[in-house]
Amino acid sequence: MTDKKNYGFTTTILHNDRQKGIEHGSLHKPIHTSVAFGYADARQLASVFQGKEPGFRYGRQGNPTIAALEDKVNKMEQGVGTICFATGMGAIGAVFQALLRTGDHVVSSSFLFGNTNSLWQTTMAQGVGVSFVDATDVANVEAAITDNTRVVFVETIANPRTQVADLKRIGEMCQARGILYVVDNTMTTPYLFRPKSVGAGLVVNALTKSIGGHGNALGGSLTDTGAYDWTRFPNIYENYKKAAPLQWGLAQIRAKALRDFGSSLAPEAAHHIAVGAETLALRMERTSSNALALATLLESDERVAAVYYPGLASHPQHGISSELFHKHGSLLSFELKDGIDCFDFLNRLKLAIPASNLGDTRTLIIPVAHTIFFEMGAERRASMGIAESLIRVSVGIEDEGDLLEDFSCALEGC
Repeated sequence: MTDKKNYGFTTTILHNDRQKGIEHGSLHKPIHTSVAFGYADARQLASVFQGKEPGFRYGRQGNPTIAALEDKVNKMEQGVGTICFATGMGAIGAVFQALLRTGDHVVSSSFLFGNTNSLWQTTMAQGVGVSFVDATDVANVEAAITDNTRVVFVETIANPRTQVADLKRIGEMCQARGILYVVDNTMTTPYLFRPKSVGAGLVVNALTKSIGGHGNALGGSLTDTGAYDWTRFPNIYENYKKAAPLQWGLAQIRAKALRDFGSSLAPEAAHHIAVGAETLALRMERTSSNALALATLLESDERVAAVYYPGLASHPQHGISSELFHKHGSLLSFELKDGIDCFDFLNRLKLAIPASNLGDTRTLIIPVAHTIFFEMGAERRASMGIAESLIRVSVGIEDEGDLLEDFSCALEGC
């Protein structure tokens, strides 16, 4: 296999480690647990620390196992560089810790993962302005832009109501204005969509979710797509401008977020995620197919008040989703009609598991307002369209017939 040939998505992931040469002919990159890296020549150690030549300094900033995963994710997103973190939230937090300063302004989609919303509240308390807008229409984003707007942040498919951002037109607007466009690709994954195609400069992936795929390791990543001109970003420190401008952003993030704040991915977790990623395409095909079948079933049931899934023709952003994404993903949510107790319904399910995670091989289900969005309060939930009866489903790879029967029987009990 040669690195110069353009292989398919799964072939590239499967054989990526071998292109770098692996110890003893191993097919997987081994787990390197050492936190220190010695050099026979002290001058070489200094050269590595000064960034004059590649090498490993200290485990907090990376090691061979993590570097192999970074390269794999980078290939998925077709980026110019990727940094891995201990969690997806660590990756999102790194953007703002490393790149924003007091007085800066961010425009964010109002349809956000609950912890990302919480992070924004912390960011605002530290002197960064944040405007929440309905990002399903670029006009709302553009109207919120100010002279000190540094970042526009959106999710591809919002968790949990599945709103799809106006990704392409927001990207065009950011590019014209020189604003860093950050896209969280967790719900779609680089198999279903590459944010680089709409001009995103930085791409977030919560590796814990579908890329790792088995609920056995936490991790996150930031990929620089090469689409953003870092010479237009005013917050780059002079000492990170020694390299080519294409490398400025990641150099500052790796130092100011990964090194200084220490949200380092463990090598054991990196190994789990790398192995899980090998079957990403296969799992996303299956989970997307199962999700569409389940959403169709729920939409036709008289006990269900509303279903939110981009693959349904009734979804407000079905057209955008169909245009941009290979498939519509594994996330859906729905509301039961008044008078039906959501907890009783959840307890009748035999296969779907009440649990808080996404992108697992197993179908996971959770009452949103009572759990992951409880802390933000009823008013903020209402502004995000989160009904008190909303149930989120992360659809797994179970046999379709078994999954549909499980939900049908639980609904019959209603």
